[in-house]
Parts: sequence; structure tokens; C-alpha cells
Amino acid sequence: MLKKIVLSVMLILPMGVIAQTLKFGHVTSQDLVVEMPEYKKAEDSLKALQDKYAEEFQRSQDEFAKKAQQFQQDMSEKTLPTNIAERRQKELQDMGQRLEAFQQEAMQSMQKAQMELMAPIYEKINNAIQKVGKQEGLIYIFDLSSNSIPYVDTAQSKDVSSLIKAEMK
Repeated sequence: MLKKIVLSVMLILPMGVIAQTLKFGHVTSQDLVVEMPEYKKAEDSLKALQDKYAEEFQRSQDEFAKKAQQFQQDMSEKTLPTNIAERRQKELQDMGQRLEAFQQEAMQSMQKAQMELMAPIYEKINNAIQKVGKQEGLIYIFDLSSNSIPYVDTAQSKDVSSLIKAEMK
């Protein structure tokens, strides 16, 4: 019985020592992203693109509204022959569909542009995280920006944000 206890202690003791030497780090990558000059440039580019799409959409919408108002006025005055009224109604429907299609295309284009502009930023951060992790001998670096990590004891984990910032400069 005593031998089993001694053997158990001898087996458990090294595991405790190993567990004490494990090193973990954490960072909030979103905080790093917004501090980067590249992020500001990307945001400015996206804003300029968004403004162009909004301006074009507004111009098209104004044109549609003007034609719709004229059509309603002509219909209320009963000055249009039936075939012209039908043609204008069809034209308005087509215009409305083109407006919707343009809005969808603009949203897709904005999403694509955002992905293209942000990809190098995230790559730069990830490369810096990898390098700092290796330099510091860390097993994991948890990104606290991610919702997939329900708990990190920051007292037992090293905040490597400043090291990652320094690595990116």
C-alpha cells in the first residue's frame, strides 16, 4: 500500500512541475487592428467607395422618383393613351429592379473590397502573433476578440499585446 502511494506521488509530482512551466499568452487583436495605420487607410478607401455608391444610388433613385411622379400625374390627368401608359409602367418596374440590383451589387462590391483591404492587415497581425509566440515559448496565444473563447484567466496568461505591436513596427 505504501509503495502504491509513493509510486503515485512520484508519477503525479512531475506532472505538476510540467503544468507549472506551461506558458500561455493572450491578445485582443481587434485593439491592434484599429491602431494600425494600414487600418486607417483601408477605412478611408472603403468610405470613399461607399460614398461613390451612395451618390450613384441617390442619383438613380431621384431619377426614378421623378419619372414615377410624372407618370402618376399623367395618369391622374388621363392624358396618356393605354399603350404609352403600359410602356411607362413597365419602364418604371424595370428601373425599380435595376435599382435593387445595383444596391445588391454595391453591397457585394463593398464586402469584397473590405476583405481585400483587411486581409493584409490580419496577415500582418497573425505573423506577428506567430513570431511572438515562438520567441516567448508560449503554447497558445488566445485572441480575446474572438467569441469562441469563453474564459481566459489573464492573471495566469501573459498579455503579449505590446510585444506584438513592437513586432509589427
